[in-house]
Amino acid sequence: MPTVTRRIVDWAAAFEDGAIIRAAFFGLLSATAVILYLDYTELSGQQPLALPSELAPILPAFDPSSPGGAPGPDISTPMDVLRQPLEIKLGSGGALTVTGTIMPGSAAGFAEQVAAFAEYIKTVALDSPGGSVADALEMGRLIREKGFATSVAAGALCASSCPLVFAGGSERVASPTAAIAVHQIYAATPADSTLASRLAAAGSAMSDAQSMTAEISRYLLDMGVDGEVWLRALETPPDRLSYFSPADLTRLKLATRLSE
Repeated sequence: MPTVTRRIVDWAAAFEDGAIIRAAFFGLLSATAVILYLDYTELSGQQPLALPSELAPILPAFDPSSPGGAPGPDISTPMDVLRQPLEIKLGSGGALTVTGTIMPGSAAGFAEQVAAFAEYIKTVALDSPGGSVADALEMGRLIREKGFATSVAAGALCASSCPLVFAGGSERVASPTAAIAVHQIYAATPADSTLASRLAAAGSAMSDAQSMTAEISRYLLDMGVDGEVWLRALETPPDRLSYFSPADLTRLKLATRLSE
């Protein structure tokens, strides 16, 4: 009876040398990527990338090494207000004010308010640190469907996923002193997650990130916004913000015009 070693040799001989080498290389590469990913998240203290629908917002202090290159504009809304779940109110002049963090499920609440006040709404005024990407995309699509304008006022913040909502406006008006910024998407996982669950997150992270990137890129294209907006997000670590200058906003068509 052939030995185990002989069986392995016979099995390997059935393949071309190049195929064996390629399989070994990619297997080693995949294993190395997973190990490096886990080591990095443990050493850096950052949470691993998980499902995009669970993304949490970040409001980091300015980092001099940020791709933005300079501190962002001053923000007049208190941080404790911005960190609260999204608050939606109909203000004067047909402005639907949207203030706070975009939580999972915020899009449903936004849709309810739009249904209730659609005939009065002209502009969706944003002041948000962002949050759930899936909800931001849904809100932006509804805004475009209804033909509403969007705005970010002086001293207001529109960061993380909020620019996706802003992009939904049929007209997009930004103050030159508004703080509009992006960064990489990320999601939190439980601190006590097991090694198996972390390995599962690492295995699905690449697929999830690519799918979300494709969806956001197509969304921005549909909204008439330059794809460089999303490239800026991809190159900015999740603990930093890359701010758009007034010139950036109009050049990249994120804003159709700047307010006086």
